[in-house]
Amino acid sequence: MGIGTFLIYFAILLLLPLWAQNKVKKTYKKHMRIRNSSNMTGAEVARRLLQENGIYDVKVEETKGFLSDHYDPRKKVVRLSSHNYHEPSQSAAAIAAHEVGHAVQDFEEYAFLRFRHALVPAASLGSNMSFFFIIAGIIFTSAQMFLVGIIFMAFAVLFQLVTLPVEFDASNRAMGQLVSTGMIGSAEHRETKKVLDAAAWTYVAGAVVALMELIRFIFMFLHMADD
Repeated sequence: MGIGTFLIYFAILLLLPLWAQNKVKKTYKKHMRIRNSSNMTGAEVARRLLQENGIYDVKVEETKGFLSDHYDPRKKVVRLSSHNYHEPSQSAAAIAAHEVGHAVQDFEEYAFLRFRHALVPAASLGSNMSFFFIIAGIIFTSAQMFLVGIIFMAFAVLFQLVTLPVEFDASNRAMGQLVSTGMIGSAEHRETKKVLDAAAWTYVAGAVVALMELIRFIFMFLHMADD
């Protein structure tokens, strides 16, 4: 890899995630100042959609932090950050509906969500151990140790790749149900989709960066094995 290619590669690694994070923050902040047409808070949207899907064992709670919204499948809780929980904004409706989308996936035993849950132990171990073996392989010039590090890393990358269909499906469910229940009007459809799409880009950027790193280490391993 020449110095020019090397610099372009690391520029992508650094700038792509930053661009995605800036995009989601900018889009979210813009639409958090605009009321949704139903005048429902994120908490109200979440509870309504859970009922619409016949889900009565999932709670909706407030959580601290900025864009810390998530669905906890172990405790059956949709957690919304303070603004999204209390405010009737377009951003709040979009994010709340997205997190309920994950609850619906769990309720319906969506295959990719089940697969992602099954990958959690291996992905966690891979994230923690991969660079230990890769660095050890470089220090001791051991292709075998380097390969073990790549295998560990591959589990973490696979987890991020499987996350993509899970997130996109949750967003599609969110849009469909917000429209079908009348919680957003036709004029809001495009703006709500912008919020969901911006959030999705953070996962895409993360997956692209992780995959690029895995490919780079695979090429390093092949070069090491040939020596």
